[in-house]
Amino acid sequence: MPPIPGSGLAKGLAVTLRTMTKKTVTAQYPETQPELPPRSRGVIGLFEENCTVCMLCARECPDWCIYIDSHKETVPPAAPGGRERSRNVLDRFAIDFSLCMYCGICIEVCPFDALFWSPEFEYAETDIHELTHERDKLREWMWTVPEPPALDPGAEEPKEIAAARKTADKLAAQQAQQAQQAQPSAPAAPSAQETATNEPDPDAKGGTP
Repeated sequence: MPPIPGSGLAKGLAVTLRTMTKKTVTAQYPETQPELPPRSRGVIGLFEENCTVCMLCARECPDWCIYIDSHKETVPPAAPGGRERSRNVLDRFAIDFSLCMYCGICIEVCPFDALFWSPEFEYAETDIHELTHERDKLREWMWTVPEPPALDPGAEEPKEIAAARKTADKLAAQQAQQAQQAQPSAPAAPSAQETATNEPDPDAKGGTP
C-alpha cells in the first residue's frame, strides 16, 4: 500500500505538538554541576607514592601520550654488612590529553595502583600545548577520584590488606616483647619459710624472756 501523501508531515507536526506541551528542562551549567556516573572517564589521576617507574603504562599506551623521566639512586643497606641497592626515582610524569583516547589501558596494566580514573572533565585550554599536564596536576586530580564500591560482606579480605594487617600484628608483637624485656624485673616476695627463718627466736640467748 503506497503511503498517503502528507503522512510524513503529519507525523512530524504531531511530534512538535507533543513536545510543545512538555516543560523544558535546561541544565544550568556551570552553575549546576552534572551528576556523573560513578565510573566516568574524565581524566587520569596519579598516586605518585605507588609509582615505581616500571614504564608499563608508557609502553602499553597505544597513543604514546605518557612521558616519564627518572633517575637511579643508591639506597644504603637495610642491615649492617648488607649490599647497597639502587631504586628508580620519578622525575617527570606527564600525559598529553590532546592525544589520549581514554582507553584506560595504562590504568589496567599498572601493577602498583598508581593511576586512577577521575570524573573531572573541566580542563579545556585555548592552546593545545597546554593539554599536556605534569605530575603536579595529575596529583591534584587524584584527590577527586571517588572511593571504590564496598565489597560484598561475605567476600574474602583483599590480599593487600591481609598482608598489611599481618605485618602490623607482627611489628606490634615485637614492640611489646622489647618493652617487656626493657622493664626491670621486680624482686620476688619472700616465701613463708624464709620469713620464719629471719624472725628472731624468743628462746635464743639474749632473747626476751
